[in-house]
Amino acid sequence: MGLLIRNGEIVTVGARERADIFVDDETITRVGRNLEVPPGTEIIDASGKLVFPGFIDPHVHIYLPFMSTFAKDTHETGSIAALVGGTTTYIEMCCPNRNDDALQGYELWKSKAEGKSACDYAFHMSVTKFVKETPGQLRQVVADGTSSFKIFLSYKNFFGVTDEEMYQTMRLARQLGVIVTAHCENAELVAQLQQKLMSEGKTGPEWHEPSRPESVEAEGTGRFATFLENTKATGYVVHLSCEPALKAALAAKERGVKLFIESVIPHFLLDKTCAEKPGVEGMKHVMSPPLRAKKNLAVLWSALDRGLIDTVGTDHCPFDTEQKLLGKDAFTNIPNGIPGIEDRINLLYTYGVKRGRLEIERFVDAASTRPAKLFGLFPRKGTIAIGSDADLVIYDPDYQGVISAKSHHINNDYSGFEGMVIEGRPSVVTVRGKVQVKDGKFVGERGRGRMLKREPSYF
Repeated sequence: MGLLIRNGEIVTVGARERADIFVDDETITRVGRNLEVPPGTEIIDASGKLVFPGFIDPHVHIYLPFMSTFAKDTHETGSIAALVGGTTTYIEMCCPNRNDDALQGYELWKSKAEGKSACDYAFHMSVTKFVKETPGQLRQVVADGTSSFKIFLSYKNFFGVTDEEMYQTMRLARQLGVIVTAHCENAELVAQLQQKLMSEGKTGPEWHEPSRPESVEAEGTGRFATFLENTKATGYVVHLSCEPALKAALAAKERGVKLFIESVIPHFLLDKTCAEKPGVEGMKHVMSPPLRAKKNLAVLWSALDRGLIDTVGTDHCPFDTEQKLLGKDAFTNIPNGIPGIEDRINLLYTYGVKRGRLEIERFVDAASTRPAKLFGLFPRKGTIAIGSDADLVIYDPDYQGVISAKSHHINNDYSGFEGMVIEGRPSVVTVRGKVQVKDGKFVGERGRGRMLKREPSYF
């Protein structure tokens, strides 16, 4: 049975039109006005609604062993939360640490997702060391359809790579045509600053940001760009948080470095005063890079609207209150992260599009089309076109609501955005033509999601 979405305003990059969309066998087969359809077709009236391509979150953590604990979501809970919020594809960071076997880690991460996700998904493969086995293992990962790497210039002796390992990873990535994503800080500076602050008795969550200040992120961003420049690899800065780091990235782009920029939704809406609240309320807002001085918010919004920041992800890391309290005596023990996979699109639409900070086509580009293009998913994902997967978000721009942990679908007992008003939400979400969400409720098929195989393209 086919699916017809009728009378919606279709919004894609470079086009807005009122038209119908006909879906057959998981793909979009026709787009036009007053389409005639066969008997038995499921029809959804999208009058008064916007129709977007399914949104893509390029940076999430679902399964994540970190700082003596594990992130709370499963692929079942995380994918349902994603879909309720309009995200139909996510790319998870596969993060074995330096003590793990990389290939075994990759297979473990895959096993956690297989048959459990309600939406489609892919992986970035973290490279947390570079030893004699690494090139062969990474070649196998790429052959399996994972065509992006992740490196950490932070978390010394756990996830972090040395400069030599970064160089070797980039050389291999260049040979394989793989894009390298990077958490850009300076592991040694962070370690030394943490040690200094702790020795001075500065143990609360308010000292997390001073332990990894803006200058440290800017240095890491510049160093990452310099290595890209000298290996001719292509790079992607994840969760860029502040103006100095943005300037370092843009300076590199201006001199011809192949570099793309992601920021994440907390850095557009929250500032460091959230993490300066006493006790666990501050701990809830500890992430890395940290929430920054409020002056950075306007800088990031402007850069996003102008296309200087390419994408908006979440860095979704769901650790609950009890887990955050592991850091009650030392900010260095607070599990890092703010959950956001369910809220990204509604927040970006409300505080970007509705507030006049973000053009609606740039909104679609940053949250759907550009991630699809950068990570080998376009035009299968990221647009509404004949032959594309029928991942569609019928969006109600008149909805009004409030974000609350009491009603969200994330497996987490708090929200980093508690009490924030939203103006708009998905009314219907489809994954390859099947309705998975209606009016804020998951009504679809658990386990429908597939791992997306991607071809390298950055030779």
